[in-house]
Amino acid sequence: MLKKLNHMLERRFPERRVFLRSDTDTRYLRISPLTQLVAFTGTTVFAAWMIIATAIILMDSIGSGNLRDQAGRDLVLFENRLSELAHERDMRAEEAAAAQERFTTALTQISQMQSQLLASEERVRELEKGVDVVQANLRDALKARDAARGDKERLLAQLEGTADGAGGMSAEEIKATVDVLTLALADTASERDDMVVSAHQALQMADTLETDLKLMEEKNDRVFSQLEDALTISVAPLDKMFKAANLDPQQLISTVKKAYSGQGGPLTPITFSTKGGMIDPDSMRANAIIDKMDRLNLYRIAAQKAPFSLPIKDSFRMTSGFGPRWGRMHKGQDFASAYGTPIYATADGVVTFAGWQSGYGRLVKIQHEFGIETRYAHQSQLMVKVGQRVSRGEQIGAMGNSGRSTGTHLHYEVRVGGEAVNPMIYIKAGRDVF
Repeated sequence: MLKKLNHMLERRFPERRVFLRSDTDTRYLRISPLTQLVAFTGTTVFAAWMIIATAIILMDSIGSGNLRDQAGRDLVLFENRLSELAHERDMRAEEAAAAQERFTTALTQISQMQSQLLASEERVRELEKGVDVVQANLRDALKARDAARGDKERLLAQLEGTADGAGGMSAEEIKATVDVLTLALADTASERDDMVVSAHQALQMADTLETDLKLMEEKNDRVFSQLEDALTISVAPLDKMFKAANLDPQQLISTVKKAYSGQGGPLTPITFSTKGGMIDPDSMRANAIIDKMDRLNLYRIAAQKAPFSLPIKDSFRMTSGFGPRWGRMHKGQDFASAYGTPIYATADGVVTFAGWQSGYGRLVKIQHEFGIETRYAHQSQLMVKVGQRVSRGEQIGAMGNSGRSTGTHLHYEVRVGGEAVNPMIYIKAGRDVF
């Protein structure tokens, strides 16, 4: 069969001989057609394999380079976005602090202006009472003057003998009486003139005080309007943030208020003395502003107690998100960064678990207000213990690869009433505020 096969292949691959010549003899090596076919086939297959492998390696290198470049560009864009968000958060924090200072200053001004208004009202009432007393004294003086004039006329008539009888009084006595009445009448007239001048001055002072009162009321109105606008602008983003996180603002405020015992809370309304009368509109408006400031302060406290911030402050990339993954439910958000990256609490709360748990590895659980719990898994180091109270932004551990994990990352969960929810709902809601 080999001979037949060599004979069939001889037309394509004729037999070849390779001569090997030495000093003493000459030898040759015969290469049959079948051997040539095997060598040709092997060489062709090897060359094709080399070409294909080289093409695959080249395409993979080009694709990997593009992917690395794209990943690098995405990372740069993400870091720039993160820097912008951090800068915007700092600006918002500075604006909130400045607004709080303006609120405090305005509240002090309102208290001072209200005290001035009350003092002005007291002075106006005192002047009105003084004018009433002056008018009463003036009426009494006029009556006394008229009575003195009548007595004078009767005495003059008696002195001249025009009246019926002198009543037993001598001429000297009548004259002395007339002189006394004349002096009394002059004193009364002088007192009347003084009272008229005093009344005129009191009326002028009352007009001045009324003008000052109107100017102060206009100034109060401008201050109140600015405060109301500032409060509306400050409360709107917080209200939007809570609604975006599916949290009822009224329920949040009620929960926060329960933490205060006794009278008042973060802010207590101003008590104005009305002396039995109705509360004036400025007082009601001031108390309304204080109520809004109280609501803003309660919002701020509630925001500290809900997980609206990021658990990572260094550069990171988001990997697996909340939702189905590989046929199973992924109940959190994964953040990838360098090994040992600090991990921070996203809200005020109490540590309920700090240790090893199957699958999660090194795990920290924090219980917050409003029935919210956060979990921080796969850590390399834990920095808190059970029962410890932590604040938003306080470091609780470091990123690692413990438990069921394929690489260094943080698995972050948010649970409401024991049910896992998407953590990005809270993070995205807080981006416009923190």
